[in-house]
Amino acid sequence: MLKALEFTIMLSPDQEDRLRVIASKEKGKIVKFVAQYEAYIKNEWRNIVRYDTAHKDLIHPNGIIDKQPLPFTDFNVAFTFAIQDLKISWKWYRIAYEKEL
Repeated sequence: MLKALEFTIMLSPDQEDRLRVIASKEKGKIVKFVAQYEAYIKNEWRNIVRYDTAHKDLIHPNGIIDKQPLPFTDFNVAFTFAIQDLKISWKWYRIAYEKEL
């Protein structure tokens, strides 16, 4: 039986940066997930980086998405990696995105 998991973590004190996570677990193991860093820029929430079970997507302001495969076969490891990367690197991702505006 699948168990749904969904939560949001505010990353910045001004609450203009957030990590949204949606996942499904079965027998204690992640079977699919999306972890997404979003930033409030120019009066709207924008998707900046998204992990989805097997890929990392870098989303550019012009709509181009750079898709990179994840090197993990264990979705629990991929899930943990995605969340840690977004918690640690969100400022860098935001700066890179804003430079492209």
